[in-house]
Amino acid sequence: MTSGREDATAPGAGAAPAGSTAKRAIVGRLSWGLVDQAVCSMTNFVLGVYVARSLGLAAFGVFSLAWVTYGVVLGVSRGLATDPLVVRFSGVPVASWRAAAARSTGTALCVSAAIGSVCLVVGLAVGGRVGHAFAALGVALPALLLQDAWRFSFFAAGTGRKACVNDLLGGLALVPAMLVADRVGSVPAFLLAWGAAAAVAAGYGCLQSGIRPRVAGARQWLRDHRDLGYRYLVENVGVSGAGQLRAYGLGAIVGVGAVGVIRGAELLLGPFLAVLMGLSLVTVAEAARVLRQAPHRMRLFCLLLGGGQAVGALLWGGALLLLPDRAGEFVLGDVWHSASELIVPATLGVAGASLGVGAASGLRALAAARRSLRCQLIASTLYVGGGLGGAAVAGTVGSAWGVAAATLSGSAVWWLHLRSALREHHPNPIREVRTS
Repeated sequence: MTSGREDATAPGAGAAPAGSTAKRAIVGRLSWGLVDQAVCSMTNFVLGVYVARSLGLAAFGVFSLAWVTYGVVLGVSRGLATDPLVVRFSGVPVASWRAAAARSTGTALCVSAAIGSVCLVVGLAVGGRVGHAFAALGVALPALLLQDAWRFSFFAAGTGRKACVNDLLGGLALVPAMLVADRVGSVPAFLLAWGAAAAVAAGYGCLQSGIRPRVAGARQWLRDHRDLGYRYLVENVGVSGAGQLRAYGLGAIVGVGAVGVIRGAELLLGPFLAVLMGLSLVTVAEAARVLRQAPHRMRLFCLLLGGGQAVGALLWGGALLLLPDRAGEFVLGDVWHSASELIVPATLGVAGASLGVGAASGLRALAAARRSLRCQLIASTLYVGGGLGGAAVAGTVGSAWGVAAATLSGSAVWWLHLRSALREHHPNPIREVRTS
């Protein structure tokens, strides 16, 4: 039985206290999710700004290529290891969660070790600034993905506080690591510093949970959850792979410096981009609980989730437009002048993606893997087409506007499919709301 049912049937518990307790529990879990995302957002922002200011635009472009590649690998790990965990083991008994978390984190380690080895070998073979950066990324991947796996695991268990402590520790460890990397003055040094800080957080995750990742259980995990895992794999790679294709294509059409400019604009919107990239830590687990306890409220939950983020993104973008040039130069250095031209289209792109996140969380909770895969493939195709088509027509600025149009169109696709999925799951939702 889920924790929500246990609360509702506790001896002596009335309907109102039970409902109030459930609402407080949801608010508490969402609050920890927001705090954790704020910590991760600040960590990513500080790392990106430090690299941009220390190494300049060209080196920042190389770092950005490694960053988007990490995003692709992260999508693979989440699809195979942690997305099934969140969908199927949120709000389950502790013993079930512990066994699942051990196999899930073990799967994440296997995925990261395999892909990290490929990055290391290929990077050393290619050589040069780009090759050495990819080799360093290969070394850092196991720690980075294990830290991320613990975040998902703790939120699935409803213990977001532990995830927040983990990520805060990783952020604190990144400070001295970046100072050491700054002395070396290279992109690989900063990537290794990032990985070292993640290793601290990942190790503490093992201590907090009292669970050792079961690498030997990875094969069983993949077999047991192949109906979701492989579809989520394709879906997640569609998200991150689209970003990587856009970055590589933009570098080929406009130049590597353009990749750094796009990344600079993303850093300005960092708090909301970080929330979008990792929001499934909280929202999918919460949507799964809503589906079990009050399925007629799913559409409203998703609407409030996506709409709230979109409004927040627009407010943040409006504040950035008022930022003085002197303050922007202090944050991004030489990258500021080019990145500031992209604030409006980048903000609209994030707002569009925010709306889609609400619907995507609902589809994940419904385990509608076929529909979510179809949506993501359409959205990713629009993203790549808009980004590269815009770059061919109007350079870096055109790419930003093309992506803005693509994300808004993709959001509409997500909502259409969520509406259909909810009808399939609950053929007559209006009738149930009236009789509940």
